[in-house]
Amino acid sequence: MASTPAYLRELTLLPERVPSYDRFPFSLPFVRDFRLELDAPVTFFVGENGTGKSTLLEAVAVILGVPAHGGSRQESADETSAPDAAALAGALRASFVARPRDAWFFRAESLVAFADLLDRRRHDPDFRGDPYASYGGASLHDKSHGEAFLSVLANRLDAGLFLLDEPEAALSPQRQLALLALLQERVREGRSQFLIASHSPILMTFPRAALISFDSTPPRRMALADTSHYRITRGVLQDPALWWRHLESNEQDGATP
Repeated sequence: MASTPAYLRELTLLPERVPSYDRFPFSLPFVRDFRLELDAPVTFFVGENGTGKSTLLEAVAVILGVPAHGGSRQESADETSAPDAAALAGALRASFVARPRDAWFFRAESLVAFADLLDRRRHDPDFRGDPYASYGGASLHDKSHGEAFLSVLANRLDAGLFLLDEPEAALSPQRQLALLALLQERVREGRSQFLIASHSPILMTFPRAALISFDSTPPRRMALADTSHYRITRGVLQDPALWWRHLESNEQDGATP
């Protein structure tokens, strides 16, 4: 199985292109003095909500020429619809081992809209070809949300650089394992690289994946057992009653003047 990234190897902030660190997205803590070296075919961005994981993925999407709201190079990458992503992308220098021929940004939150887009293309006389050909051969609305999600990934992921934003959102634990098997198959071929923003400890178990924690400033690589996602999930599952006593205690304290 490949142990190095096939395409993107480093992202570096160019301070001279930052208009102000008081202005979003440059006000995000991770931005100042940002430099990220990618040394694995699968890299997870982990951390609390609001730390900038998705914002960075959107900026990478702009650098790759794909829409920051999700999609591939076949869709128009309208930077005016994602000015923050475009601004951050303009302040980053990306270094590549090789330029990917294919790039795709998949966002779980936009799957329904994407399914609608394919259906519209199916009935558009100006659209050439089968819009479902790369996504399982049929309307995604004919499948459950999780089935549609995996169908899209299984049929779309091949050789290229792929950005996934919280892919666990539509998947049961068993389907998350199926996604891991798919990622492993693609990485073994040595022609794919993945950047994934996730809160799922299951997905983070991917062998030799790099876990980059955005809870630290600057973001740093972290072992699975040291992530808050793993520690909290493990603790809750090992002793639910203890955690519920803790939650109820906090609730009562919060209600006390």
